[in-house]
Amino acid sequence: MGKRLRSRARLAPLIGSSGWAYDLWLCRQAVRMPAAQAPAATAKPRLLVVAIVESLNDPVALDATLRSLKAEHVQTIVLGNMHVEGAKVVPSLTEAWASIAWEENPWVMPLAAGDVLESGAVALYEAALVQSPAALAYADDDLMDSKGRRRTPHFKPDWNGELFRHYDYVSGTAIMRADRDDFPLLLGRHDWVRVLVEKAGRGAAPVHVREVLHHRRERPQPNWPARPGKLEGHFPSVSVIVPTRNRADLLETCLNGLDATNYPDLEIIVVDNDSDDPAALAYLDSLDPARFRVLRHEGPFNFSSINNRAAAIARGQVLCLLNNDVEMLEPDWLDIMVQQSLRDDVGAVGAQLLYPDGRIQHAGVVLGVVGGAAHAHRLLSPEAEGYFWRHNLPQYVSAVTAACLVVQRDRFEAVGGFNEESFAVAFNDVDLCLRLNQRGWQSFYEPRAQLVHHESVSRGFDRDRIAAERFAGELEALRRNWSTDAIIDPFHHPNLSPYSERFVVNL
Repeated sequence: MGKRLRSRARLAPLIGSSGWAYDLWLCRQAVRMPAAQAPAATAKPRLLVVAIVESLNDPVALDATLRSLKAEHVQTIVLGNMHVEGAKVVPSLTEAWASIAWEENPWVMPLAAGDVLESGAVALYEAALVQSPAALAYADDDLMDSKGRRRTPHFKPDWNGELFRHYDYVSGTAIMRADRDDFPLLLGRHDWVRVLVEKAGRGAAPVHVREVLHHRRERPQPNWPARPGKLEGHFPSVSVIVPTRNRADLLETCLNGLDATNYPDLEIIVVDNDSDDPAALAYLDSLDPARFRVLRHEGPFNFSSINNRAAAIARGQVLCLLNNDVEMLEPDWLDIMVQQSLRDDVGAVGAQLLYPDGRIQHAGVVLGVVGGAAHAHRLLSPEAEGYFWRHNLPQYVSAVTAACLVVQRDRFEAVGGFNEESFAVAFNDVDLCLRLNQRGWQSFYEPRAQLVHHESVSRGFDRDRIAAERFAGELEALRRNWSTDAIIDPFHHPNLSPYSERFVVNL
């Protein structure tokens, strides 16, 4: 078209989302790592693996599975009633469990007939587990048709227990420790594999093998989470902090949404950063002091210092940091976020934020994108499948945005609040979340709290030279403090593009 395209961040989501992207990725992998670094064909792995294959009335599919297991020297038990050459066939899980030599301390690999194990898979599992106390290891997978054509890879996150609750991305692509005494837990359960995964995952963190080791016929669908009920018993007091400057129209929409919010113990602190528009000043003066506390904050815009100052005078047990350009869609959004913030292992909780046109602006933050951090799934429609529906499922993430962030006040104070010196405007939320994560309070993305965010409408964008230099300094501080130019986000994947906010194949 006669135009010059310079930005990898523009090209990556276009190329990576192409239907041909995975084919190209596979070609490159074949050149870089022939046969998936498989061991010699005669090598017998030291790891004792027993595969339990749930049979189908499809001998061709079953044969493909059994051939792949035989090549890996895996002991195999088939659940079914057909005769299978070279494999033990039993009619039920009861007989299968009784026939396993548990005294040899085996690993169990449940598979569905038609699923194929990649060459060298057992050796790669063994290498990943050799120094780990984990009782569960899982790998990436893709779909394979009857002609052996591969498509739709699932490059998975490291262990994410909350995501697993809503989308089982592990069962059928894993090996796990089990024992004879586990059987009563499985009796009569059609989801016995998931039960085993849940039990094995309760101890040491499961190991994620970042290789496509399983080729599947089909995958499970998400278990869509219901909207949570209201908090019961004690409602912790919440202080909502809303920084603002001019734009009374935006602020009024935000505060009207807070008035309509269904939460019984709410303090609202509006922090005015040098508004000079007469309409804005008149609106601030009109606010009912019994309902709203207006705090005047003079000087250059410093998001970190504004929120730290307001947090210091806040009375709530829980803080809700809220941009003035956010509008609420449902009255229970805050109740939902507060419930998650009260969990022992959770730090900052972020909502699903939409642009006014309905597309996603924020669905968690991914580290390492273009060397810093970026909003996951940005510009995706909430109704689209996206990347395995991740944008619509509650899950742990590395960070969330402070445009709408809920955190227990004592945890915010325990890490020293926002860093005012290094992150005056950008990345202060990422830095806060990472410090909370370090203390064992993981960031949490809650899509059932859905709001509209008119991004940076009142403050504007960083397009002048001074603002651009300030942003560059904050990006450099993020890289220096957290190595975001080298890190692989544990909830992302090295085979997903580091140049795209959308989860697409890395080419």
